Amino acid sequence: MASVLNVSAYLFTRIDDPAALRVTLRERALAAALRGTILLAEEGINLFLAGNAEAVRGFVDELRVDPRFASLETKDSWSDAVPFGKLLVKVKREIIRMDRPEVRPQDGRAPAVSPDTLRRWLDRGADDEGREVVLVDTRNAFEVDYGTFAGAKDWRIDRFTQFPDAASSHRDELAGKTVVSFCTGGIRCEKAALYLRGEGVDAYQLDGGILGWFAAQGDAHWQGDCFVFDGREALDAGLAPAGSAAGA
Repeated sequence: MASVLNVSAYLFTRIDDPAALRVTLRERALAAALRGTILLAEEGINLFLAGNAEAVRGFVDELRVDPRFASLETKDSWSDAVPFGKLLVKVKREIIRMDRPEVRPQDGRAPAVSPDTLRRWLDRGADDEGREVVLVDTRNAFEVDYGTFAGAKDWRIDRFTQFPDAASSHRDELAGKTVVSFCTGGIRCEKAALYLRGEGVDAYQLDGGILGWFAAQGDAHWQGDCFVFDGREALDAGLAPAGSAAGA
C-alpha cells in the first residue's frame, strides 16, 4: 500500500502578515520533514505537501488552530514516493495569479455546486430548473489535454491571466445558461466564477474541483486523467498516479 500522504488545500482568507507567517510555516514544515509548496498572499493560502501521514495531518491540524484557517479543507491522495524534491514557502501577490484586483474571493466566494448536484444535472442534461448546463474548464490547454469533462468548454488558454479575456470573447456561448467553472482543486474556478458573475453570467464553481469530483463520483462524465503539478504528473479517477502520459 502507498505510504506517502499528499495533500492539496487552499483558502481565500485575509492575511495581514504573510511574510511573518511564511517564517512560522516554513519552520513547522521543515520540522515535520514535509516537502512541497506553500504559497501565501494577503488573499489567502495555497499548499501542496507530502510526507509521512501523521506528520502531514499534524501540520494541517496545527494550521487549523489559527482562526483564519479553521475551515481549510484538504484533498488527499497517496503515492509510493514523495513527488516533490524540496520544500518551498513563498509570499506572492496572489495565491493564484489572475491580475484582476476587482476579483476578491477573500471577501466572499461565488456560489458552489457539489459533485452530487452536478452529477444530477449532467445525468439529466439540465439543471433543476431545466436550463442547459455549460461546463467551463479554467485550466491551461496542456492540462486539459490530459483529460476533462465530456463536452466542456476549453478556450485553449496558456495561463490563467488569459481567462478573463477568453471569457469575454465567448460570453455569447454562456448567455441564458447555468455555467459551472471547474479546475484541479478549486482555486482557479473560484476566481473564475466570481469574474463570470461580475460579467452578468449565471456562474457557479464546482466545489472541490476535479479532485473532489473524483473522490465523490469517480470517472462519471469524465474523459482521461487529471494533470497535477508534481512528480506524479497525472492522477486517474481513483486518485492514483495515472499509468500513461497524455498522448501516449
